[in-house]
Amino acid sequence: MKNIQVRGARENNLKYLSVDLPRNALIVITGVSGSGKSTLAFDTIFREGHRRFLESLSAYARRFLGGIDKPEVNSIEGLSPAISIEQRTIQRNPRSTVGTMTEIYAHLRLLYARLGVPHCPGCSKVIATQGPEQVARQLLASYPGRQGLFCAPLVRQRRGGFNTLCDKLRKDGFRRLLVDGEVLRLGDESLGLDPAKAHSIDIIYDRLEVDHSRLPRMVEAIERCFFLGDSTFKFISNEDEPKQEPLDRLFSGRFSC
Repeated sequence: MKNIQVRGARENNLKYLSVDLPRNALIVITGVSGSGKSTLAFDTIFREGHRRFLESLSAYARRFLGGIDKPEVNSIEGLSPAISIEQRTIQRNPRSTVGTMTEIYAHLRLLYARLGVPHCPGCSKVIATQGPEQVARQLLASYPGRQGLFCAPLVRQRRGGFNTLCDKLRKDGFRRLLVDGEVLRLGDESLGLDPAKAHSIDIIYDRLEVDHSRLPRMVEAIERCFFLGDSTFKFISNEDEPKQEPLDRLFSGRFSC
């Protein structure tokens, strides 16, 4: 509807006024004193819009914002809900804002969650989730025919000896780790890591060639690495080819960059 159609307005000194006002336009209502300018603008049109907005809120929010009676008018068509809040404290909670009191914040949050496309504030790339099969397809596009390690990151630059972690991995059947970029075997003895230094530890889950014929095994390895590495997976290429993809690449299955 292009117009706001007011029919039979009789609030205060209005005498069954009917008028059409264009939407999305700046409208100036002029006239002599007492002709009903404020009554039409505030007591009729705005009051009805505000009443419709309050009716869309929950019963909890209406307790604090109060209610508004319907103005003396036969009908108003094409009017959107309107909001107005006095500049005074009407909420006991000091953390309340206009957005939380009127539940506009909840509507905006729902709008951005359903229709918005999130971007990383650091690199401006679109943020999305990706599953094991999507990661495998990316590997096929970036590292075709190259051998590589499928690793599950466990520790990232943290201090400690990690003897308890190594014992657990040994009991779970893992035999090779990538510690600070070096492949180490998990034997009966301790790794001897300096607890005063920061270390990075990855489980080497499998060594595979990135090839379409091995896609099911790649997907299985990535899925297992996601499980072990808290939804993170690292691929480390064994071949150093100039002007190609980096030797190692970290993938995340979370909703993140």
